[in-house]
Amino acid sequence: MAKKKSAPQAKTAEPEKTEKKLKSSNAISVRHILCEKHSKIMDAIAELKNNARFDKVAEKYSEDKAKAGGNLGKQNRGSMVGPFQDAAFALPESTCDKPVYTDPPVKTKFGYHIIMVEKRY
Repeated sequence: MAKKKSAPQAKTAEPEKTEKKLKSSNAISVRHILCEKHSKIMDAIAELKNNARFDKVAEKYSEDKAKAGGNLGKQNRGSMVGPFQDAAFALPESTCDKPVYTDPPVKTKFGYHIIMVEKRY
């Protein structure tokens, strides 16, 4: 079955629960993994699917300044590029050891991102 080119979905053990009430927020604490090449970001996704910690995968694969575990810190709504922001604010809170992340990766002008949210404000 072919995948639709729709908004990235959150991956978790119980995907149905990610659709339930998210805390309304104007800021989030977010981590990401950024890769220029699609093949490299898919390698990172494969490691996450094998239960690797998000921060360790980010240190190994991410190609930006957030290599320290992919931590972008607290980001306000309106401060991120459109597709990244839309995907990030749609995610529930999770932890590095049990991340809920975007899959498929989000494409922006910077490359491909795997995003997870640690806290909603």
